[in-house]
Amino acid sequence: MAGKFDGKVSLVTGGTSGIGRATAIAFANESAKVVLTGRREEEGQNVVDIIKQTGGEATFFRADVSQEEDIKLTIQKTIETYGRLDYAFNNAGIDSSITPLHEQPLDKFDQLMAINVRGVFLSMKYEIIQMLQQGSGVIVNTSSIAGLIAFPGLAPYHASKHAVMGLTKSAALDYAKQGIRINAVNPGFITTAMIERLAANSGEDADAATQQLANSVPMGRMGSSEEIASTVLFLCSDAAAYITGQSLVVDGGLLAT
Repeated sequence: MAGKFDGKVSLVTGGTSGIGRATAIAFANESAKVVLTGRREEEGQNVVDIIKQTGGEATFFRADVSQEEDIKLTIQKTIETYGRLDYAFNNAGIDSSITPLHEQPLDKFDQLMAINVRGVFLSMKYEIIQMLQQGSGVIVNTSSIAGLIAFPGLAPYHASKHAVMGLTKSAALDYAKQGIRINAVNPGFITTAMIERLAANSGEDADAATQQLANSVPMGRMGSSEEIASTVLFLCSDAAAYITGQSLVVDGGLLAT
């Protein structure tokens, strides 16, 4: 049976693991043709294999979102392969260590901004060029609750995710009358390798730190990558046709406390 995205083409950056992987699979389950990118070819091809085993259609392109030529080539290959680009989920990102700002290494700060901010900027730039030619398209960027509030020791990460919100809102205004919607999803504590690394780097026992994070959520648990994926698909769907320039928080009620 055809899904709600039958005949559509979706692009997922950072699609080799976690939220990106779950979203690529979710798009395919709704009959979209999926292009996913990342720097880890084996993991990317594994996601493609999973999608194809269930009757879906997917292609992996190795790309570093901080490199303009990689992004240009990804969009070019997407159009050559599938003819259009309907949805883009700009999800590629990295985290930072829990360290006071004055101890943060400059090279780590530059790397984080290159991927989390420059990567979103470049991805949107070339996605929008294609979507303008089509006269339609939807973009969802991965920000975070860290793009709306702050925790100690994560200044560079917060700076990057707040920047994603700025890019999202301004670009949404630029193209609102041209058939292109742009929003952000803001995950809370989600069970991913990134959260596990943050817990391990917190200076506490990793399992205890992870449990503490879960206990801080009003719903009493971490979220799942699949729950974020379903939110991304909603924002891309016709059910969200009047939503643009917004941040959709998915955090189990954390920011309501």
